Amino acid sequence: MKLGVFMVLFGGRKLEDALDYVASKGLKAVEIGTGGNPGNSHCDPKLLLENETALKEFKHAVESRGLMISALSCHGNPLHPQKELARKDHDDFVHTVKLAQKLGVEVVNTFSGCPGDHENAKYPNWPVAPWPNDYQEILAWQWENKVIPYWREWGAFAAEHGVKVGLELHGGFSVHTPATLLRLREAAGEVIGANLDPSHMWWQGIDPVQAIHILGRQGAIHHFHAKDTVIDPVNVNMHGLTDMQSYEKMLDRAWQFRSVGYGHDMKTWADIMSALRLVGYDYVVSIEHEDGLMSVEEGFSKAVDNLHQVLIQEPLADMWWV
Repeated sequence: MKLGVFMVLFGGRKLEDALDYVASKGLKAVEIGTGGNPGNSHCDPKLLLENETALKEFKHAVESRGLMISALSCHGNPLHPQKELARKDHDDFVHTVKLAQKLGVEVVNTFSGCPGDHENAKYPNWPVAPWPNDYQEILAWQWENKVIPYWREWGAFAAEHGVKVGLELHGGFSVHTPATLLRLREAAGEVIGANLDPSHMWWQGIDPVQAIHILGRQGAIHHFHAKDTVIDPVNVNMHGLTDMQSYEKMLDRAWQFRSVGYGHDMKTWADIMSALRLVGYDYVVSIEHEDGLMSVEEGFSKAVDNLHQVLIQEPLADMWWV
């Protein structure tokens, strides 16, 4: 496996400067934002698709530093009930897939999206309870009329362009657990897989190692994020794991994101890396930083140091008993 980073961390730096910094840390891969929530400060797909010279310069900037692009990422909500918002995120996805094909990038990361509760809704609706029965009716309508039809069509579009779709399992979106990912994959095809981020598993009460086994046995892990979560044992009894408070209320929240090794110990992270290897994942572990207690540089550096301790970076050697 290769160690990489989600370059949105360095969105305030010029691309070349950010790439130099990443390469100096010994990383081998970068994940680059192309729209949606990550923004496109380092890579504007429309511009590169229209300008062959700019495309070649962009590719050279990455490859000349000994780096590869693990994924292009345009996390948005193409199922947003407000059509203009959905259209923007959808267009970002389409342009990103086209650019990924031109660059030879295997994966486009995004969210599944989350619809509203009816055709003329204004806001997304994320049902999290089986009763009252209204929630079951909303959930069925969303999947049958929005989620599955969209990803059948646009998953096929990605497959036609030789690109896999890595959906981040994130609360607030229709696909947020191994079960919901596999449900969509069964309906839309193997082009759909997970951009698996353990930080979102922990706060939902899911063991990331088990999530890796569940998805990995189906070949359904397309990309992997490295981010940690710490759960406050006192605050969780006040607010529950579905804590809706702002991330800014760090002292009061039930959980918060941390840099790798600051939510769970290195034995846990070693188990995660071993599970990835066991199920045959041999691609990129991409560091994501959303730690409110550390600067970008500190959190990134700590994650690099900790992951270098546990990451298996070379193929398994031939064993004497084989």
